[in-house]
Amino acid sequence: MSDAQIRTGKCNCGAVSFRTRGPLREVVACHCSQCRRQSGLYFAATNVADERIEIEGAANITWYQASEFARRGFCATCGSALFWKHQADPHISVLAGAFDQPTGLTLTKHIFCADKGDFYQIADGLPQYAKGSAGLRVAD
Repeated sequence: MSDAQIRTGKCNCGAVSFRTRGPLREVVACHCSQCRRQSGLYFAATNVADERIEIEGAANITWYQASEFARRGFCATCGSALFWKHQADPHISVLAGAFDQPTGLTLTKHIFCADKGDFYQIADGLPQYAKGSAGLRVAD
């Protein structure tokens, strides 16, 4: 993908919108207990370098400090989960479902599978990790 690739997205009500520029990481599904509790299932997110995302309506984002390492951003109006940000990483994770289609994104793995809900199975054949995977920054 070229650095000129632009993707857009927004929350459910449109109070927060964003535009990314350039390459995005593949989509990773996180099944940790925090992601399950916030979403009801799991988070599927990509990420982008901080300098390659523009956020409009940032005043409408509520940031929840989920751990000493990371925070989660959601729309204060409609409650849409949008972002996950590790404090020590110059990237921000963006929930894949918030992007306008077509996204061109691909799910490539599942992390924190040891914490996944007991009411579903992961049966897509993609790699599954009990915790994080090599090269992927996660909260401890």
